[in-house]
Amino acid sequence: MSTCNYDTTDSCLFFISDSEICHKCPEDEWPDEKKVKCVPKVYEFLSYETDILVPIFSVITLLISTITLFILGSFIYYWDTPLVKANNRTVSIILLVSILLSFLCVFLFLGRPEDITCLLRQTLFGVFFSICVSSVLGKTITVCVAFKATKPGSVWVKWVSFKVSNYVVVICSFIQVLLCVTWLLVSPPYVEFDHHSYPGTIIIQCNEGSDIWFYSMLGYLGLLAAVSLVLAFMVRTLPDSFNEAKYITFSMLVFCSVWISMIPAYLSTRGKNMVAVEIFAILASSAGMLGCIFAPKLYIMLLRPELNTREVILKK
Repeated sequence: MSTCNYDTTDSCLFFISDSEICHKCPEDEWPDEKKVKCVPKVYEFLSYETDILVPIFSVITLLISTITLFILGSFIYYWDTPLVKANNRTVSIILLVSILLSFLCVFLFLGRPEDITCLLRQTLFGVFFSICVSSVLGKTITVCVAFKATKPGSVWVKWVSFKVSNYVVVICSFIQVLLCVTWLLVSPPYVEFDHHSYPGTIIIQCNEGSDIWFYSMLGYLGLLAAVSLVLAFMVRTLPDSFNEAKYITFSMLVFCSVWISMIPAYLSTRGKNMVAVEIFAILASSAGMLGCIFAPKLYIMLLRPELNTREVILKK
């Protein structure tokens, strides 16, 4: 039998018996072990049919989304109680809805990537998370302003009625929306087929279109989180009447810790593992905000209703 000098590092080449001719397989195929015929390459993505991670992520997402809806319903049910009023109820509802949408956007990362999911998943994730962090920042500013307004003759009194937190949420979120819309117009994400990262495997993934716009979106999100963390840390020692800053500090610590630890893992993986890392970061950071900020309030509303009175809150 004749031999041919094919490049063993090139998985596209295969050998035909009794021939010195090496033929190249099509791009979506590669040689079998004996290099006598071409066989289809395996497609890699987070599949609903073959990946155990997909049902796990789906169940966790649906479970935490249900919990978020329960907390949202509880806030609406106890809308006129002193506890809900004292915690900036409008911004709290916005925060809960944005956390819920952040959980649900996980489903855009699951399954085979398509043009529409590639366009929406990173941009919606960026917008929903910016609303979350902007709401946290608004609540932190409210705590700071409310405390300063209690001092006699303070000029901060007029800012309490100005609803400064609502403007913070709108302005900070609008900047992220503007970034994402510009990103979609200038260099939109698209579906990419990676034939070269792993032999015999075609990775179906979303190319972000422009790394500059992608990291600008993430950078702005990180900036909001950093400002929220620093401001909440500075006002964490206020009196108990304003101790929501403590919970905000914990939530931002969890949020920042998750995303900082995610960066090296995200950059060192490829394909579906990279997507799984981002999904985990989305779920963990959103759940951290939900638990740290709203669990103490839910505990009082459901298990300690005697503390949800104006007299008790003023006594604190």
